[in-house]
Order: sequence, then structure tokens, then C-alpha cells
Amino acid sequence: MVQYCSNLKLKNMPTIYEYFGIIIRFHSDDHEPIHIHALYDDNIVKVSLYVKNGAISKITYSNLRGKFAPNKLNDLKIFIDKYKYQIVLKWTEFYEWNKKVKKVLITKKIK
Repeated sequence: MVQYCSNLKLKNMPTIYEYFGIIIRFHSDDHEPIHIHALYDDNIVKVSLYVKNGAISKITYSNLRGKFAPNKLNDLKIFIDKYKYQIVLKWTEFYEWNKKVKKVLITKKIK
């Protein structure tokens, strides 16, 4: 079964991370700004990372379907803060260098 979020097809989204039940993906045919889709239960949050002069200048969070529970949203924000540059690198490798991405399972709680 293909899951949908309005026009969002999740089947064409490589998974790049999994963190305590939160699945981090991006589209296989995406666009800037660099962004990922975080899935937990039946909820989806879009996280956009704005890069200016090689540095992340802004991060935004938008609910695409449902809402993460406050503790899960906090987990997501902590995860993004720790892995933001790795996400940008994976996005760049995938879209600009056509490299395959491998899912990384994070099993240690980030504090």
C-alpha cells in the first residue's frame, strides 16, 4: 500500500535515518531548499534547512499530516540539531553527485 499526504508519495522517498521510531526521508526527485520528511506514527513533519554561504542559516518545521506529540517533536529537533550538516551532506551527495544513500539507525539517545 502506498501512503499519501496530499500529493506526497512516500514510496519514492529514500530513508536516511531512523531515530527512536522517527523515520527521516527525502524525495528521490526533490528541490531546494534542502528538506526532509520526518514520519512518526501517522504524522509527517517537513523540516527545511536553509543554507547560506556554507552554513545553515535557518531551520523550519511544518506539519504536513497530523502533529507529533510534544516529546517526539522535541526528539526530532534535538536530532536535527545534531545531524543537520550530515543531512545536508547526504542531500548533496544524492542530488548533486547521484550517490546512493544508506539508512543509518541511531540507537543512542541524543541529549
